[in-house]
Amino acid sequence: MRVDGVFLLDKAAGASSNRALQQVRRLYGADKAGHTGTLDPFATGLLPICLGEATKFSQVLLESDKVYRATARLGEATDTGDCEGAVIARDGPLEIDQARIDAVLAGLVGALEQVPPMYSALKHQGQPLYRIARAGGEVERAPRTVRIHSLARTAAWRWPDLEFEVCASKGTYVRTLAEQIAAELGTVAHLVALRRIATGRFRIEASHGIDSLEGASADTRARWLLPPDALVADLPAVVVDDEGARRLMQGREISAGVLPIVGGVPGAPLRAYHGSASGVADPAGPGGEFLGLVTLTTSGSLRVQRLMATGQAARDSQSA
Repeated sequence: MRVDGVFLLDKAAGASSNRALQQVRRLYGADKAGHTGTLDPFATGLLPICLGEATKFSQVLLESDKVYRATARLGEATDTGDCEGAVIARDGPLEIDQARIDAVLAGLVGALEQVPPMYSALKHQGQPLYRIARAGGEVERAPRTVRIHSLARTAAWRWPDLEFEVCASKGTYVRTLAEQIAAELGTVAHLVALRRIATGRFRIEASHGIDSLEGASADTRARWLLPPDALVADLPAVVVDDEGARRLMQGREISAGVLPIVGGVPGAPLRAYHGSASGVADPAGPGGEFLGLVTLTTSGSLRVQRLMATGQAARDSQSA
């Protein structure tokens, strides 16, 4: 039996993202799996796992904003930037009042330059940086621009632990952010806790841990699995009839004509659904089979971007 969908995992501390992914894939019996942005082993929280055909649409979440709750320990720096590394510098205790901390956090909102840490999965000449770092090496890393949408304390400040919540763009290193906060305060820091509570439209409240998944019945596991189009639910939608579905599934362009398109601008991706000949009001409702992603061209046609390889429309296109 094919398994296609998205499982919202609450990753436990100590597990790598790949190990967690393989556990979910095994428990669902899926042929393939992928995640939507790694979490460091010491970190916990939301890690959406895409199974089967859902892996085709994981890029949408990779590009999405993330929300984290973190605890930075001021006065101590480690070589990894987190609690798994060796302490390389100590400072303090310092007299830093709450008002100053709040001002620093507010000042970091917006575009921010970050130099990726050596202990990261980024690659240099095909080798992950963390492997180079573990061997005692270091390479020059170009700074990258990320965007901090919001950054604020989540608890009263008391030396040395600063608890904060951040909403940031993809590619943001919260370990590096903690060090940047500390630098603005005139000290050093490292992360002692990190929890991802949101990825795009998905929230931690809807997630489940590995232990829960292992103990769940087959019916419960099926209920916990979101459909592949949950990954792209924020995109505009279009509904096509039987002939339109067949042509799209064969990789051919079709005229958008008078098709019901909910939002959408030329060049941007759309969710495509197979409905009745006259279309359906709710693409995700009864009778709306998800076909995949298409693009609305400037000439008024729908061009295939990425399609499901399963479902009735795919079978019909092969027999046409």
